[in-house]
Parts: sequence; structure tokens; C-alpha cells
Amino acid sequence: MKIIGVIPARYNSSRFPGKPLADIWGKPMIWWVHHKLNMVQELDEVFVATDDIRIEQVCKELGINTVMTSKSHKTHLDRLYEVSTKINADFYINVNGDEPLIQVDAIKKIIPQNIDPNSLFVSNLMTELKNPLEAVDYSKIKIATDVYGYGLYMARSPIPYPKGTYNFSYKKFVGVQCFTKSALEFCFKATRGPLEAAEDIDEFRFLENGQKIKFIDADVKTLSVDTPKDLEAVKLIIKSQISQEEIICE
Repeated sequence: MKIIGVIPARYNSSRFPGKPLADIWGKPMIWWVHHKLNMVQELDEVFVATDDIRIEQVCKELGINTVMTSKSHKTHLDRLYEVSTKINADFYINVNGDEPLIQVDAIKKIIPQNIDPNSLFVSNLMTELKNPLEAVDYSKIKIATDVYGYGLYMARSPIPYPKGTYNFSYKKFVGVQCFTKSALEFCFKATRGPLEAAEDIDEFRFLENGQKIKFIDADVKTLSVDTPKDLEAVKLIIKSQISQEEIICE
């Protein structure tokens, strides 16, 4: 069984252009994500999937394998599908390029166990939302699942609404996913639905077209970098974890 890690990284982010190359203590953000994936022994290979020569060049200088993909992709899932047409594998583990704090143990939770690689399978990490401000932050996607862990709805607004009880915890989307090749092909060919268009959440491509997403609960201490303000917070966290001398020598 072949499992590869893929880090989608485009340059022209609407909220933070060039963020894969944003400096974090002497290394570009994409290096930090790749470094964590490289520590997952279950992965056979790790690639950065990009559409920009600037990102490709930096990756080459750092010894990071890259796959050049089309600039016309509207979602990271489309980019992953193109990777699947160029690199054959049984499972594709996606870690978003804006997750420099992602933990190795968290990535390992998404490694498939007893899953048919020929099936249409999608899984995604989620974690408890502990900062109350994130409940109203539209960049943090909230998750509602059934009792078996399959996704019911994803929203940028807080869900569920606490009318009947306060005895629950909000869950948020973590950018760590697993796909079979057939799942990526299905997603690429499926129609973009009204919920995906309204919420601007790519994963609705599966739910709106009758497919399941398995959400795996993980105690993930991470912060996705959606804005320059997020980047500053990430820098402080990393600085508290490791000395600058160790970072430079890595």
C-alpha cells in the first residue's frame, strides 16, 4: 500500500498573497509543514503541489519534491486530483500549506486503517474549538457530525445553535485529510452545489453529491495561517517551542 503526503500551495491567496513563502524564523512557512509531514514514517513520499514558479524554486533550494499543477484550479481538491493523475498511490494525505503548527501525532490519526484503497473514501480531522472568538470567525469552519462521526454540515457561522442545551462543544475543521484516488476523481467531476457556493467550503462537493466524509476527532493544537495577524501569532508559538539557534541549524 502506497501513501503519499501532498501539500497544496498556491501563491495568489486572496487574503494573504504569497503566504506559503512567508518567513517564520528563517524558513518559509511551507518548509515547516513539509518538515512535519516528513516525520510521519507511514508516508512513502511527500510533495508540494503548486502552480507558481517562485514556490517551486524555493522548494528546490530546500530539497522539497514538487509537482507543478495548473493555475486554473478553483479549489485545493482540484489540485490534489491533478496530483493523483501524475503520481499513483493508494491514499493521498493532504495537509494544507497554512498549517505550520500541525502535530505529527495528529497527522498520524488520519492514516487509513482497514480501508479499501479502491473505495470512495474521504476522511478529515476536526478538533474542539477552545477559543470562543473562533466560533464567530468565518475563516474557522465549524463541523456538525452524526453519532458515527460522518459529516452532516459545515459552516462558517457557529453550529449547532444552543437553544436546547449548552452541554456540547463546538468542533472545527482541521486541514488534514485523506482521500482515495477514486474520491479525488469523483470530486473533480462532480457538480459544485449551492451550499458549496454559499459557504465557500470545498468539501461540500462530497456531501451535496451524496458521499460521506468521516471526521476524526483529534486534540489538535494548531492555528491555520489565514491572515498576516495569524502569522504573527504562529511565530510567537513556535518561538516558545524551540530556540532560534535550533531553528537556524535545522
